[in-house]
Amino acid sequence: MKQYAVLDIGGTAIKYGRATEDGRFLEKGGRPTLAQEEGRDGIVRKVIAIVHELGQRGELAGVAIDTAGIVKPGFAGEIVFAGEASFPGYSGTKLAALVTEATGLPCCLENDVNAAALGEYWQGAAKGASSVFMATVGTGLGGCFLLDGNVWHGAGHSAGELGFLRLHGEKRILEELASTRALIREASFTHHMSPAELSGEQIFLWAQQGDEDAMLAIHDMAAAIAEGLSAVCCLLNPEVIVLGGGVMAQREMLQPIIEQQLDILVMPAMRAGTRLEFARLGNDAGMLGALYAFLQADAKQAQ
Repeated sequence: MKQYAVLDIGGTAIKYGRATEDGRFLEKGGRPTLAQEEGRDGIVRKVIAIVHELGQRGELAGVAIDTAGIVKPGFAGEIVFAGEASFPGYSGTKLAALVTEATGLPCCLENDVNAAALGEYWQGAAKGASSVFMATVGTGLGGCFLLDGNVWHGAGHSAGELGFLRLHGEKRILEELASTRALIREASFTHHMSPAELSGEQIFLWAQQGDEDAMLAIHDMAAAIAEGLSAVCCLLNPEVIVLGGGVMAQREMLQPIIEQQLDILVMPAMRAGTRLEFARLGNDAGMLGALYAFLQADAKQAQ
């Protein structure tokens, strides 16, 4: 069975593994991204070094990568745009070509949220669904729409960016209210603390202990997420919406709020066909989705 190097490039860490074509991991690891300290060249060097190391422990048929940023996908994959503050010099990087040149292996690139959605479609919460919208909630709010297992990339490779929706009558965008950053900002204000002193985990712990201000902050974040998802229901009417990101581990507290708000915001006929699921693959979703994207692209190329 063929083996592949799979990599997930995030702002904090590069997660990687060696996996078989059916998505079984033979090994996994990680190392710091250090994008701000080492820039674009540091990321490229690390990726190539990881692929070489994995190749020493098993013959590789290719390299599958998902990464933060707006991505032109496929074997000619490149970073169309990445924020300079987080990824200096990364925009315009022809990452797939650089990896192929250095390793001699075909390399397929995909955006991280798109890859997570593909992973959940292939082996997770959205398995078998004909239409899927995945929202990932973290420091920001990302999204991806899949139709029959294929990412809808959009004309500029930026379709699904739920967090950038403008709110009615507001100058703010949705992720300024529907993210862990928003949760921490609100809870830090009511608890007279600096945001740097707080984490999402602490806020949920306070809520579980009966802290009303923490519970209100969580409710406001969840309601804002539901407002964005109501637009998804009206525009796309997907079979399933999958919620991912670290904060979604708090399913027991978040799901009732989001479900209730969706029932209020979306007319019953539009709401009835869409179920809400929570991601099941954790940190493996992006790597598995990157591999699935590679296999899709490879199959199309062979036609």
